[in-house]
Amino acid sequence: MLEHGHDPDEIRQRISANAVRSHLRDVIYGAIDGAVTTFAIVAGVVGAELSTKVIIALGIANVLADGFSMAAGNYSGTKAELDDAKRLREVEERHVRLAPEGERAELREILAQKGLAGDVLEAAVDTIAQDRKTWIDMMLVEEYGLSPVDPHPMRAAQATFLAFLLAGMVPLLPYIFGIDTAFQWSIALTGLTFFCVGAAKSHWSLAPWWRSGGETLAIGGAAAAIAYFVGTLFA
Repeated sequence: MLEHGHDPDEIRQRISANAVRSHLRDVIYGAIDGAVTTFAIVAGVVGAELSTKVIIALGIANVLADGFSMAAGNYSGTKAELDDAKRLREVEERHVRLAPEGERAELREILAQKGLAGDVLEAAVDTIAQDRKTWIDMMLVEEYGLSPVDPHPMRAAQATFLAFLLAGMVPLLPYIFGIDTAFQWSIALTGLTFFCVGAAKSHWSLAPWWRSGGETLAIGGAAAAIAYFVGTLFA
């Protein structure tokens, strides 16, 4: 079963459509960190034998403050990536304007390393060089290793914060609703969250869902166990 068709019209529409930057990394990163850090607080406070009010207060404070901090950090990092791409584009635009033959030589080398040679190579260089934007786009990808799709800092930050908020609230739910044996429920729900995030992540990888889920569960469980152990030292 193929993921998409190869009808000429379908190919033309799919290739000509504007590419969208994926926020998968931002969502997975935010969700795992949100569940890990909040449960680490819950486990640490329980290990120190403090009250339920302390667990809820510290947990909510962590979800909001740490979630915002992560989102702000992701925004700043993504914006720095975007600013660097803009800087390099200006560099290439200046080089194309002031040293076009040198830039054509670089373009020729890039295409030669892709297997083009002879008249075909020269024709490709001439064709690409006629469109300055296409020329510069290719140089940014091939010479600097940039993504052909610019990142979107605000969307990246929003994806991280929402994922952190949703996953980070899970360990607190048994305490917020006053459930008996709240810590045991928190362990179970947090473990399920880790596993579900990992299993969902497998949709974009070659790993089977159960392996990806188990890997994420192991990582989160290790972090929670460390926090609980540290908490018991102050009991």
